[in-house]
Amino acid sequence: MADPPQLDLGHIGRGDVSAAPAIKGWCPGALRPMLSGDGLVVRLRVPQGRLTPAQARGVAGLATRYGNGMLDLSNRGNLQLRGVDPARHEGLIEALRALALIDVDERMERRRNIMVSPFWQAGDDTDFLCQALSATAQAHALPDVSAKFGYAVDAGPQPVLQADPADIRFERSAEGQLLLCIEGAMRAKPVTRATAVTEAIALAEWVRAQGVTRAARATATGAPLPAGFDCPRQAGQGTPAPGLYPAGALVACAFGQMEAETLAALAELGPLRLTPWRRLLIEGAPRLPDLAGLITAADDPLLRVVACIGAPGCAQGRGETRGLARHLAAVVPKGQRLHVSGCAKGCAAPRATDLTLTATAPERYDLIHDGRADAIPDLRGLTPADIASHLRKSADAP
Repeated sequence: MADPPQLDLGHIGRGDVSAAPAIKGWCPGALRPMLSGDGLVVRLRVPQGRLTPAQARGVAGLATRYGNGMLDLSNRGNLQLRGVDPARHEGLIEALRALALIDVDERMERRRNIMVSPFWQAGDDTDFLCQALSATAQAHALPDVSAKFGYAVDAGPQPVLQADPADIRFERSAEGQLLLCIEGAMRAKPVTRATAVTEAIALAEWVRAQGVTRAARATATGAPLPAGFDCPRQAGQGTPAPGLYPAGALVACAFGQMEAETLAALAELGPLRLTPWRRLLIEGAPRLPDLAGLITAADDPLLRVVACIGAPGCAQGRGETRGLARHLAAVVPKGQRLHVSGCAKGCAAPRATDLTLTATAPERYDLIHDGRADAIPDLRGLTPADIASHLRKSADAP
């Protein structure tokens, strides 16, 4: 068993909010956490995105014992403990190791960056490929392209993860073929269970050979893809709404954050599957739970907004985010999505959204239409009142 890592906080600087936000180029893990404004962010890459009831109860207890009692669901389908004291990180790791939620070392943790559709069934292609990719990561056989390079296993009848960040994907064609896909390309390569992981490794090596660290950058160069990428991908469905599904009950949390008590209560209902939509699937549940802090209605206005933790929880945040997003949710036009970002990094929504507010100072935000948090603003220096007025006028316009 590897010794718990000694934290080197020298490279985790809190940043200078008077300058451009620092781009760290990596995401937090458990063995390599990231320092934020409220302490360490300890991210769990839960195997197959599934917590047993015992694991969920254990994590809930540890979130209170070692952190501030708050948990985040990330847009990569991971679970984060917040507010962890750096001096107590080693004890937390040992407790998580006892729950089988810690990789052998940080190198393995970094490479096992696998997002999985929550709607898998035992023994299906999604289940099989997720386990095969995880075993390959544990054998250190996945190429080390970059700390953010990731895989999506989404081999159900219709893809559900296409709007979520990944470099290499497994999907299924409209005719039922298993496909290997790369971000930025609309054609894919047919594979089988026997060849899928080997082909994914070769594709990751191809990305690295282009001299870039992300698949979208490799495809954007116009370089020809390896042979065999000639099968059309089918369009995925939109983000699944809260409700009942064959696999169980899907519930959401505002901004993907929940209290430890909520996770502990959910653990009593069955195994939990994490999603990149900041939602949880209660495996096999026949009904939606009635628990404080959960969103179960598909038309809840809070589903139209996404926001990072902002200031003061994030040291790089230049303004408050979630209170503003909650206030604006009801005036966001139906069918649109609002992203409120504490800085130009846009961690909560790395892709363009219909409306984006980027904090530039306390009580001041730039508004961007159909763009990311770092795009050129359409309007600058708005107050929360200005923003609400603008959204109401836009909603009333013919």
